[in-house]
Amino acid sequence: MTELGNRLKEARLEKDMSLDDLQAVTKIQKRYLEGIEEGNYSMMPGPFYVRAFIKQYAEAVDLEPEELFEQYQADVPTAFKDDLPEKLSRVQTRRNISGGNSKFFDILPKILVAAFIIGALAVIWYFYSQTAGKDTNEQIENNSDGASYEEAENLSREPVEEPVVDEEEDEQNGKDEDVDSTEEEVAQEQEITVVESQGRRTTYELKNADNFELKLVSTGETWVSIKNGAGQSVFQGMLTTGGTDSHTEDLSNEEEVVIRVGSAPNTEIYINDEKLEYAAAPESQTVQDITIRYTKTSE
Repeated sequence: MTELGNRLKEARLEKDMSLDDLQAVTKIQKRYLEGIEEGNYSMMPGPFYVRAFIKQYAEAVDLEPEELFEQYQADVPTAFKDDLPEKLSRVQTRRNISGGNSKFFDILPKILVAAFIIGALAVIWYFYSQTAGKDTNEQIENNSDGASYEEAENLSREPVEEPVVDEEEDEQNGKDEDVDSTEEEVAQEQEITVVESQGRRTTYELKNADNFELKLVSTGETWVSIKNGAGQSVFQGMLTTGGTDSHTEDLSNEEEVVIRVGSAPNTEIYINDEKLEYAAAPESQTVQDITIRYTKTSE
């Protein structure tokens, strides 16, 4: 038994907790808890899980994890190295590919068609009104010999009929306006963009979303934790396909959250049912820290 394992066990016994009680609180399997107390880390999935399990164990028995890691650093394996090459990327998700220029060119043909129809109707009305006035004057002159002055005057007062607008054309114009409205609504769909990516750390920005629902899905065994921008823990634990294979949190009231993923190849992240694409390849960055900044839609 290592000094760290003995210290944790003493703290557990002081709180009058059994290993079964500790398993219920931390959601860590009992055999892993026994391995921590005995200093047998060979049964663990990897160095990162050792540190993560020790941290959960310490918090459950009211010990400060960072102080334990500092005091007993010789008993704790190193989780990962931070000397990876830096890489900066500003990659947008697929939902943000279409730009404003493409939408303008999509609408341009409809604008030209509408302008052509309006111009044609104006020309037809002009010529119709000119022809009707000319016919009226000629009829008055032809009847000046035999018709009375009153009849000619009444004839000149006959109303000119307004040009008839094709109802099918009006209906088509209405459809064009509906299409334009639909395209404007599509443009307001949520955007998830990569603000910064460096090693295992990636920062995303979520905009044009009325809510922020986060869902973590396990395709294998993985350990995950969720904290808000103030560093307060929202959730942490193991996700396994044989047991708890997903976890959902409503984070609409948070402006920033930090997600630590223990096994990126076995973890899928969804934001409002849209799958988040990892900026860093999960195969090369197994452990990843994902920060999401949420900008609420202005009402």
